[in-house]
Amino acid sequence: MKLSLPLIITLLGATIAHAETLTLEPQPITEWKAVYGVIETRDRVPARARIGGTIIELLVTEGDMVTEGQKVALIKDDKLEFQLEALDAQISALNARLKTAVEDLERGQELIKRGTITAQRLSQLQSQVDVLNGEIRGVEAQQLVIKQQVSEGEVLSPEAGVVLSVPPSKGSVINPGESVAVIGGGGSFLRLSVPERHAANLNEGDTIIMNDGQTGILAKIYPQIENGRVLADVEVSGLNDRFVGRRVPVRLPIGERDALLVPKSAVEMHGGIDFVTIKFDGENQRRAVVLGAEIELDGKIWDEILTGVVAGDILVNNDE
Repeated sequence: MKLSLPLIITLLGATIAHAETLTLEPQPITEWKAVYGVIETRDRVPARARIGGTIIELLVTEGDMVTEGQKVALIKDDKLEFQLEALDAQISALNARLKTAVEDLERGQELIKRGTITAQRLSQLQSQVDVLNGEIRGVEAQQLVIKQQVSEGEVLSPEAGVVLSVPPSKGSVINPGESVAVIGGGGSFLRLSVPERHAANLNEGDTIIMNDGQTGILAKIYPQIENGRVLADVEVSGLNDRFVGRRVPVRLPIGERDALLVPKSAVEMHGGIDFVTIKFDGENQRRAVVLGAEIELDGKIWDEILTGVVAGDILVNNDE
């Protein structure tokens, strides 16, 4: 098939129109460090026993969601029940004595009108009634203390969240202050453990990138270095916190460096070797290059050139 001269000129002009030139200059790019982050809950609060005794009810297990103030377990101490029964018996005996003392006082009030008893004896009868009333109030106060201890057998969740662990089991004996369940609440975040050599390059507010494309903000950097590592917390919107303690690969910005970048469309592969086209002395030359990582800038994909070209070279990009 033969092409007419006007058609050849038209096709040649269209090809030239799509050829772009670009002077290669070093550009600053972000240096990333791959680390692992661990999903943690903001708060990790134990639901503790306030009295000692036997766990007769255990209402939660690992993974359950609880609300603040929800009952998670019930502890019973039989000694408290015995003490309440003993106090009830004391109150019954004191009430019987009080009834007799009140009757004696009423008889004394009648007899003093007749002049049969002295005012001193009447005062003694009144004192006896007052003493018994005071003893009854004291025993009732002790009874209230014991009842409060019994009510504290209910172990309540300190805040809303997920149950992370339940160390004891139903029927086990527990002491005051021991943990019945550990509640994780307050939301979730990523905790990073970064080598200390990169600590100086971390800044609060930096953006981190997860492997699934999600981004987060470096919210807090802890000042203490332990075992050669720095702890940092990352806020990630919509973080999947189903498994607390799960390790998630992330990339941290640890600095900047200069690199030669070319559009991905300017790289061609022939025989397993990457080439770019450079304009030299007015002519186009193909040069073999070694590529580095792909980098996204301004919504476009660029290839880093490690060797094969230098700064100042004029790149020809035939974007066909």
